[in-house]
Amino acid sequence: MKKYYGVIPPIITPIDENENVDERGFRNLLRHCIDKGLHGIFVAGTNGETMALTQQQRENAIRIALDEVGGAIPVMAGVMDTSTRRVIDNIKRLEQMGGSCAVVTPIFYARHVNQDETKRHFEKIARESNIDILIYSIPAFTGLSLSFETIEYLSKMDHVVGYKDSSGNFPDFIKCLMYFKGKNFCLLQGSTPLAAASMLMGADGFIPSISPLFPSLFIALYEAGKSGNISRTMELNELIAETSAILMMSKNQISANKCALSRLGLTDKRVIFPLDPVSCEEEKKIFTAVDMIMIKMKELGLPV
Repeated sequence: MKKYYGVIPPIITPIDENENVDERGFRNLLRHCIDKGLHGIFVAGTNGETMALTQQQRENAIRIALDEVGGAIPVMAGVMDTSTRRVIDNIKRLEQMGGSCAVVTPIFYARHVNQDETKRHFEKIARESNIDILIYSIPAFTGLSLSFETIEYLSKMDHVVGYKDSSGNFPDFIKCLMYFKGKNFCLLQGSTPLAAASMLMGADGFIPSISPLFPSLFIALYEAGKSGNISRTMELNELIAETSAILMMSKNQISANKCALSRLGLTDKRVIFPLDPVSCEEEKKIFTAVDMIMIKMKELGLPV
């Protein structure tokens, strides 16, 4: 069994009215994820509004996650930033907090970053790090889609243990699945619409943002895909597509996701300014969709 596998939510960061981390709500949500059998936590990612948090609050979110999870499941922490030095500084602070896995993207905001620059970026980070490094491709935010050749190159570096692909470039992900088959290198699908096909083809897991609300559904898909049960995987994937549709019921996916997760009664739906919060009409639509999905989960024999 590889270290990083299964259903790993890119966890939201609950905030209070001052946009500080809501520690009580966050701990409740983290404990819920553990108790419901999710396989890991990805803290301080895009879905966690990490670049909208202050540096202090970003580190506070990571500290809380590490403390509350306490080694029960792996915690992967986002350290992405705008330069190599800033990423290394983030990793050093993560190491001091007791973190064991850093999620690293190419640098962003710089408009002309290329594959060679990104290779040098990871080389320096790997030399100066003492914990696991997970490569993260998310071109919608970095402006650069990592090629299969780059992933192959980076995988040979010390401390680099896996790859989270949110590029949507399925042909290149398939190349990775074939190349790394039988090797101790984790492949995680970051695009939920591609999760079912990825699992059937040998991925180690996937990163669905709304999974804390429907944990049994996503775990069932992981298990069906991992076992090669095509019919069950397809059946579950139809319902998972409906969960993804919830994220499009507001002006932005983070607001929709936080609103949906607030139905658990553990966290607030607040988002960081200036993101649009959900309207009353959008909230009703989201909650109706949540209720319908839970009814269908029961029909599929899944606990809610």
